[in-house]
Amino acid sequence: MATNKPTTTRLGLEAKKEENLADWYSQVITKSELIEYYDVSGCYILRPWSYAIWEAIKEFFDREIKKMGVENCYFPMFVSQAALEKEKSHISDFAPEVAWITRSGKTELAEPIAVRPTSETAMYPAYAKWVQSHRDLPIKLNQWCNVVRWEFKHPQPFLRTREFLWQEGHTAFAIREEATDEVLQILELYARVYEELLAIPVVKGRKTEKEKFAGGDYTTTVEAFVSASGRAIQGATSHHLRQNFSKMFEIVFEDPMKPGEKQFAYQNSWGITTRTIGVMNMTHGDNQGLILPPRVACVQVIIIPCGITNNLSEEDKESLIKKCSQYLDRLMNAGVRARADLRDNYSPGWKFNHWELKGVPFRLEVGPRDMKNHQFVAVRRDTASKLTVPEGAAETKLKILLEEIQTNLYNRAAQDLKDHMVLADTMEQFQQELDSGKIVQIPFCGSIECEDWIKKTTTRDQDIEPGAPSMGANSLCIPFKPLRELQHGAMYISGKEPAQHYVLFGRSY
Repeated sequence: MATNKPTTTRLGLEAKKEENLADWYSQVITKSELIEYYDVSGCYILRPWSYAIWEAIKEFFDREIKKMGVENCYFPMFVSQAALEKEKSHISDFAPEVAWITRSGKTELAEPIAVRPTSETAMYPAYAKWVQSHRDLPIKLNQWCNVVRWEFKHPQPFLRTREFLWQEGHTAFAIREEATDEVLQILELYARVYEELLAIPVVKGRKTEKEKFAGGDYTTTVEAFVSASGRAIQGATSHHLRQNFSKMFEIVFEDPMKPGEKQFAYQNSWGITTRTIGVMNMTHGDNQGLILPPRVACVQVIIIPCGITNNLSEEDKESLIKKCSQYLDRLMNAGVRARADLRDNYSPGWKFNHWELKGVPFRLEVGPRDMKNHQFVAVRRDTASKLTVPEGAAETKLKILLEEIQTNLYNRAAQDLKDHMVLADTMEQFQQELDSGKIVQIPFCGSIECEDWIKKTTTRDQDIEPGAPSMGANSLCIPFKPLRELQHGAMYISGKEPAQHYVLFGRSY
């Protein structure tokens, strides 16, 4: 059954973020023209306004991984059943979500073909062919592609979809230390995507045994937090696979120190997805619509002529339009992504609301009086504050102010995370903090059984937000920098087992 489409076409939002987050989110992403609904449930059209954000992320990340020697490639999206099922423990986590092609026209296929949920099983047979000697390593490949995971949970555009865009890096090394170093290098790049581009603070850490990547040795993660829902969301993951996959797919090379002896390659895999766009919207958006961080906004400044009335002469009108075009040229030549809205069938007020809804960081207003005074009015999207700027200072002043907006958005989100991430040493305190919409670091014993117990114990009877399943707390990560160092003799919050480390728990998407 296809996802219901919003029926209203009015410009403004009719739901408030603090009152009905699900409706607010649905309205923001459609009315701001991030997505369009599609007739296959769980699949969505990424419109140019959202795809430009993905391009900004892609441009940054692609540039940085190439500095590390990573090369881009492309593997087919179809995976044979034999290849997919070769690594049983890995595919077991994906099995319920794998989409299978069983027929071509009216002809049944001899063997079903899977649409990739991830590409380890597609890529590693090729790696086995390419690696004969230690000189063939390292292999550092990445592909920008789509994957399909036909899950049946409540779909949410960007956050939980059946098809999504991502990059997936797959690397193989002769030396384990080189592989483990890369895991953290990539994780740091993911943190930079969130913090430097999207203005979202993240918690870096390692996944517990229960939550790590199936078939891997360990998983590192960046976790973000959405205070509007009191829920965390996994931002991106970087996995060390050790030799688990190379043994299964026979990615072997001759040990240069021990002639005739074969060694298995050490491998990593890592990925970030278009989920980033949803996290950005949930973090920064308000009841007027999106708020785009300037570094990922495809339009940083929108120029709008004002004061065009019936009393304004045609000559003055033309001069005003010309002035707007001049501002546009100047800003674009200075490297500012600007656009002028010169449409004459919409009022300035309508345009203000339209571009505010779309989250453009700055609005540049210029009217006949501004022209005479050689100035313009700049309006910030993040604070709604207005300031008058001399005409000659347009480029320098707006560049400074765009960076101020970027910093302000990050600082607001960082304070929000700080206010909502707390410590708890007892189960009672943990439950209380969790139910108040916070994520909580607790002393944890490390066992899967204890994690299952926490999830069961903290499950609520009512939904957290409309359309969302009621849920217990999941482990998010073992933070690299916990709020407090674990004291000697500290006990797990059940009081029955000794604690190994602090683990961040919370309800999550």
